[in-house]
Amino acid sequence: MSPSILLIGNNGQLGKELQQILPDYGNIISVARPTVDLAQPDTLRNVIRSKQPQIIINAAAYTAVDKAESEPELATAINATAPFILAQESQKLGAFLIHISTDYVFDGNGCRPYQETYTTNPLSVYGKTKLAGEEAIRVTCAHHLILRTAWVYGIFGKSNFVKTMLQLGAERQELRVVADQIGSPTWAQDIATVIAEMIPRLTPKISGTYHYTNSGVASWYDFAVAIFEEAQQLGFPLKVEHIVPITTAEYPTPARRPAYSVLACEKISVILGTYPPHWRQRLRQMLTDLKIGNGA
Repeated sequence: MSPSILLIGNNGQLGKELQQILPDYGNIISVARPTVDLAQPDTLRNVIRSKQPQIIINAAAYTAVDKAESEPELATAINATAPFILAQESQKLGAFLIHISTDYVFDGNGCRPYQETYTTNPLSVYGKTKLAGEEAIRVTCAHHLILRTAWVYGIFGKSNFVKTMLQLGAERQELRVVADQIGSPTWAQDIATVIAEMIPRLTPKISGTYHYTNSGVASWYDFAVAIFEEAQQLGFPLKVEHIVPITTAEYPTPARRPAYSVLACEKISVILGTYPPHWRQRLRQMLTDLKIGNGA
């Protein structure tokens, strides 16, 4: 019998991917604002108690990393308090809670991929609130899966690094991109696929924290260069001719970001029996799908 799955945040870039994939894995109940508002705990309690799902997937979050520095209360409400409420209600129901977290829980001072057990030390309000959400889930809900990911982009959603680069690359001849922050670009569709593939495997023994990103590493500069190389081959309209690598210090932002945030993905790969595909391969496929979808 297919499980009932409550998907919270089906309008975001990950949520929309999940919306397309999850019907093959269970009976989906999708909710987003204004039906549920992560800043309003009662809306979460009401929908969970009325629907009584067996699995809850929280694909919603406060993700405006720089804006969070000036809106810590709102970021805390959405990224820390809301997951606590979800964990409470999941525990009462005996439901399995799947929650998405971030590489920003680490400080980026390391030089080897971060394993799930490594010490966290977030540098930003965003990272601190996401870590608080993780910790609330761990102590409140026995059956949970916290999935940390990084550098997420996708076809859906209003903005992400790939879409921003395509827009700027169509308008400007020269772009300056940070070259001293290292991570793993990850397609939202791959994250959604992994979440879906974990659903049949959800048992008490599976509970815990996992990392998932596409394989391979890059700087934001490397990522930008790859975007334009692939987009040019696909015929996207571009004016950009020069991409200039710069340092983080040359591009100051309100929030501090980890300099190195590559996540080790062996733990989830063992369970799934496959290793994540390389980011460059998946970028090429995403741009191909975007081109077709735009009818360009």
